Amino acid sequence: MFHHIKDLQFNARVSKADPQFATLLLEQFGGANGELKAAMQYFVQAFSVRQAYPEKYDMLMDIATEELSHLEIVGATIQMLLNGVNGQLKEAADKSEIMEMLLGKSAKENLMHQATTAPQFGVLTGGGPAVTNCQGVPWSGAFVESNGDLTVDLRSDIAAESRAKIVYEYLMQFTDDPYVKETLKFLMTREIAHMQMFEAALETIKPNFPPGVLQGDPRFSNVYFNMSNGATVKGPWNEGKSTGLGETWQYIEDPAKHVNETEGLLKQTIKGTDATQASVEIVSKELGKKRSHEIRQAVPKGENQWSTYKKDKPSSQNKL
Repeated sequence: MFHHIKDLQFNARVSKADPQFATLLLEQFGGANGELKAAMQYFVQAFSVRQAYPEKYDMLMDIATEELSHLEIVGATIQMLLNGVNGQLKEAADKSEIMEMLLGKSAKENLMHQATTAPQFGVLTGGGPAVTNCQGVPWSGAFVESNGDLTVDLRSDIAAESRAKIVYEYLMQFTDDPYVKETLKFLMTREIAHMQMFEAALETIKPNFPPGVLQGDPRFSNVYFNMSNGATVKGPWNEGKSTGLGETWQYIEDPAKHVNETEGLLKQTIKGTDATQASVEIVSKELGKKRSHEIRQAVPKGENQWSTYKKDKPSSQNKL
């Protein structure tokens, strides 16, 4: 159940109209990394964890609802940046395209410039936000990433917040309006806050690497193939211990030779790890049972209901 409060979460302001920047800001209204995408992604993800992991459901729904608040802030800012556009369009009888062109070459070029920099506001929405990105491409449910596994979904959410953060960072370079920058900085900062929330939630799930349930083949989980010619480059991604499993990286200097010698890796041996085919099989089965038990225990057999409604007890002052 949602309840809308007409005041914005953050008091968005603009110092002047700017249809061109309003066009760019559409990216965060209906774009692939925008606020609508985030709200729908966390909202959809929440369904699969409602009964099994109610605390994660609470977090996802809280953040999804805040993202709708951010969508409202972006929409309000776009509308204010378009102040006057709708009114001007209503004067079509006096200010038609033909009349503008009759005013001279400069006026004609200005009209063409306006049409190419913010076409949707003039010919599609009549001076209001559209559920599209900055190029007019409609928002799509394909933007939503939901896999039904918390360790996967939370990583997707961290990535989503990261991408949204950098878009706001880029957008701030395209406006000189201090009020708009103030709003964009607030929205960007909330992406940082959400990233930390998702990271903290992921850390409460043990184990959480690799994502999902099934463990990898220990023959290949710590192998690094040098797939490019030139100077050899070493780093924590191909030497020392791996960050996720704590295995020792095996650096394959000549992948073609190695693949040939192992007959297409079929004869690859396990090196640099204590894991065996038998041990990872045991871990996979135990983790599968654990995750299954968590969900089965939380979901009742037979009749089920989503919510339990508690009636308020009458207060003492209402008693006769």
